[in-house]
Amino acid sequence: MEIDSLQELLVEEMRDLYSAENQLTKALPKMAKKASNPQLKKAFETHLKETENHAKRLQQIFDKLGKKPTGKKCAAMEGLIEEGKEMMGEDMEEDTMDAALISVAQKVEHYEIASYGTVRTWAQLIGDDQTAKLLQQTLDEEGKTDKLLTELAESSINVEAAQA
Repeated sequence: MEIDSLQELLVEEMRDLYSAENQLTKALPKMAKKASNPQLKKAFETHLKETENHAKRLQQIFDKLGKKPTGKKCAAMEGLIEEGKEMMGEDMEEDTMDAALISVAQKVEHYEIASYGTVRTWAQLIGDDQTAKLLQQTLDEEGKTDKLLTELAESSINVEAAQA
C-alpha cells in the first residue's frame, strides 16, 4: 500500500492503535488475575474498561472518516504482550511479580502515549479538530494510568518487592 499523504498515514497509524487496543483488552484480564496487590489488580481492571473505550473512540473516528479500522496488526503491542506473558510465567514472589507487572504495563503505556501523541498531532496539522480532540482524550487517560502505576510502584509495590 502506498501512503502519499499525512491523512493516509494517520489512518494507518490509527489502525495500528486499534489493533493494539484490541490485543490489550485480551491481556489486561490476565495481568489483573496475576496481580496480588489489590490496588494494582483494580488499576488493571479499571484500565481494561478504559481500553475498551479507547477502541470504541477509534471506531468512532473511523466511522466519521468512512474508513475501516481493521487490516493491520500492531507488532509492537504483540511483542510487549509476549514479553509480559514470559514475565508472568516466571517463578517469582508475589511482590516481585507485582513490580514486574507494573514494568510491563508501563512499557505498554509509554508506547501508547507516544503513538497517541503522534496521531493527535497529525490530526491537528491536517485540521481535523474533532479527531484530535478524541485522540487527546485517550492520550490523557493513558497518561493518567501511567502516573497511577508510577505512584503504586513508588509508594508500595517496589518497596515491598525490595523487602521480600
